[in-house]
Amino acid sequence: MGRDGEGGAARRRFLKASASLALAGFCGAPRAAGADAAYPAVLEAAAAEQQLAPAQYPATAIWGYNDTTPGPLLRVKQGGRLRITLANGLARQDTTVHWHGIRLPNAMDGVPHLTQPPVRPGERFAYEFDVPDAGTYWYHPHVASYEQVARGLHGALVVEEERPIEVDRDLVWVLADWRMTRRAAIQEDFNDLHDLAHAGRLGSVVTINGRYAREYPLEARAGERVRLRLVNAAVARIFGLRFAAHRPVVVALDGQPVAPHALDERGLVLAPGMRADLVIDFDGKPGGRHVIEDTYYPGDRATLTEIAYADGAHARAGARGAVPPLPANPLAEPDPAKAERHVLALQGGAMGALREARVRGAVLPIQRMLREHHLAWAINGVAGKSHEDAPLLELRRGRHYVLALRNETGWDHPIHLHGHVFRVLARDGTPVPHRPWRDTVLVSRRETVEIALVADNPGDWMLHCHALLHQEGGMMGVIRVG
Repeated sequence: MGRDGEGGAARRRFLKASASLALAGFCGAPRAAGADAAYPAVLEAAAAEQQLAPAQYPATAIWGYNDTTPGPLLRVKQGGRLRITLANGLARQDTTVHWHGIRLPNAMDGVPHLTQPPVRPGERFAYEFDVPDAGTYWYHPHVASYEQVARGLHGALVVEEERPIEVDRDLVWVLADWRMTRRAAIQEDFNDLHDLAHAGRLGSVVTINGRYAREYPLEARAGERVRLRLVNAAVARIFGLRFAAHRPVVVALDGQPVAPHALDERGLVLAPGMRADLVIDFDGKPGGRHVIEDTYYPGDRATLTEIAYADGAHARAGARGAVPPLPANPLAEPDPAKAERHVLALQGGAMGALREARVRGAVLPIQRMLREHHLAWAINGVAGKSHEDAPLLELRRGRHYVLALRNETGWDHPIHLHGHVFRVLARDGTPVPHRPWRDTVLVSRRETVEIALVADNPGDWMLHCHALLHQEGGMMGVIRVG
């Protein structure tokens, strides 16, 4: 595989050194929750190499930020201002950075042509915005994201509470999967039509923080309490995580606090774009080992990694109290009783009922959509491909809305709304426990999910499926708030 991007070796060494402190949070080093951490002034998107596959295989050519995937772990305080410059070191592709889940000004959202010009090879773009909500977020390109994210361009962003809950360690795990050849090279069938019309691009190797997952155990000491922040940066894979012999407590979803509650026997479902904060009390015995399984896909149950207890004395004597709730973020509470209601029908895909859709103003049969435009999906009969398409919805600033996301397809879709968060109210008419705030919600096949929001952030905002080939294949559109 040819490499993309060149030059600047000395500059890359400087960037790598400046990022080293930020990366320490990935490596499981003890770290006081809430402590300040540096982040680099520049994120350079460029070619690099990294050992993603098991140790007996060669390193893989990737695209990364500052020579690594995931990119530097960015930590800022709630209410602080993030200032960082994107440098495009790719040789042949434009790029941007989208700050997934952050309620920021529209001009900083990183969607090419809609909110900013694309950043050309060799050019830079300065991002600067306040971060109003504490929580776990992430960043990635919004240009050819089905390829650029799959090659390694993604990273985590943690916005720290002013008074975080007390834990012994605060860890971040970025989950990703990679479609590889037998020589551990990334397969370059990024826009495969079969993937586009089915579940998306599923990989053959899963990594945690850029390392082969089975070689990256969750190392623990008996008696300690850990906050584990999980980010699903895969382009299509949905994870269903189960922690043998442990009952992690969920304290946040998509960065937003929820009433602390233990995972049930179904475990944690984490679709692309989603995040979850877990608090885990490690009450096993020193030297013990316990499996963390991925059970989402029927018939494909697999060990992701394991919990590995260190030998030696307990980290703490005596029992801990209940996990306390995180402080709430300053969100406008939607009132479904006075909300205006709309339906967004998710349509298309293999074995779907979509026969035709509107593509840039013209109604085309599905065969022409696929053959001429590489489109297989639609929302409300429109296959989104361009920022020039009319908005799916035009919402009035400050008004309350309930959106019914009706999945008419045979596939699951994690739907992400930029610039806002929403309450998840119901699934197929059944109220959802805890009514969590989210920015990405998984809508299962043939399911309808109702969400509620206050349209309080003006601008043109993307709404799309975060199975990124589904987005590229037409399941995207704009919601205008004005």
